[in-house]
Amino acid sequence: MNFWNKVKQMVEPKQEVKAINVNSNFNDWPDNSTGGDPLISNEEVFSVITRLSNMLSSLPIHLYKNYSEVNNETSSLLSVEANESISAFQLFNITETARNTDGNGYIFIERDKYGSPIRLYPLPPKNVSVMRDTDTDTIWYRVDYNQFHFLIFNTEMIHVKHTSPNGVYVGISPLDVLRDSLKFQDAVEDFSLGEMKKKDKFIIQYDRSMDEPKIQSFLQQFRDLALKNGGAIIQQAGFKVERYASSFQPTDLNTTEALARTRIANAFNVPLSFLNDGQAKATTNPEHVMTQFVQMTLIPIVRQYESEFNRKLLTRSQRMQGYYFKFNINGLLRGDTAARTQFYQMMIRNGIATPNELRKLEDLPVSNEPNADKLWFSGDLYPLNLAEQRNTLKGGGTNEENQSVSDDQ
Repeated sequence: MNFWNKVKQMVEPKQEVKAINVNSNFNDWPDNSTGGDPLISNEEVFSVITRLSNMLSSLPIHLYKNYSEVNNETSSLLSVEANESISAFQLFNITETARNTDGNGYIFIERDKYGSPIRLYPLPPKNVSVMRDTDTDTIWYRVDYNQFHFLIFNTEMIHVKHTSPNGVYVGISPLDVLRDSLKFQDAVEDFSLGEMKKKDKFIIQYDRSMDEPKIQSFLQQFRDLALKNGGAIIQQAGFKVERYASSFQPTDLNTTEALARTRIANAFNVPLSFLNDGQAKATTNPEHVMTQFVQMTLIPIVRQYESEFNRKLLTRSQRMQGYYFKFNINGLLRGDTAARTQFYQMMIRNGIATPNELRKLEDLPVSNEPNADKLWFSGDLYPLNLAEQRNTLKGGGTNEENQSVSDDQ
């Protein structure tokens, strides 16, 4: 038994634990507090950014060569581990959050001596500056992060962004677009909170002929009754008491919040129901909303990431050979089961796709059945390579053969 344990230890890789000197140079992680940043002070903004970041981070991404999946060291950077400190999920989550808060997300590419990517590092947008060489009209990136200060060419930095003005290579922050709207919402909420904190007010009318001691005595009794009896008062003869009504109405706050949610949804280009708007949820079909979100919001975001990865993580030779990165977003459309079932049936029955190809779209394991990799057509159903034998298999014949049989009879 000891012999086989020794053999097993020699064959299996060991997980190494490295000791470090206590005098090593460690820095505290930057403070997460961002003061009045809407990301932590506005729940609707936080909800939208979290949803977009988590959704993108959860999408499967693979490296393909002519529609066949390929696994190598470069693809593992985007699917398993970006570097020794963070996973691929964290890489996408950090970058997409930065894109939606600052308007730009940056990922630095570390390469080996052969030029192949070996690590990916997300960088804070505030530490990256986009530069343009006026002589060659090329884009460069200047990084000033802790003790690192360097200038790199644009192929060494993955840059995803929101919409940019004409001729500008830096994206616009959605929070800058919403700044005035969020300030107005905060002002309305502060005013509403102040109005709700105010105590009840009363208007007291009395005859001017009353002496001062009687007036003061009544006012003192009035204060005691209002404080000790939950606001209930007793109106005495000679005095007229009226409650002063506040002009604040709760519906005013609801209207302002609904308007703010609409503006936030427009800025981030997401359906209003994503902000848990009750009216929007009641009047829309969830499956149609998800389809609209995927087509109008998610696909442009995903395409931007894919184009950056294909250009900067793959060589020109690899791209010419048919290599490309692609996210799988078909899983988000599974909610519309009726439409997808009809689509898959049409694809199979018309010889457009094989059952195994459609199983890959649904992230299902491929079947080992030989016919699962064949194209079929409705007939009902035959492999495509047996199309010429279809009539023979059904027992049919030519017109001449049928005519001769009838004459013999």
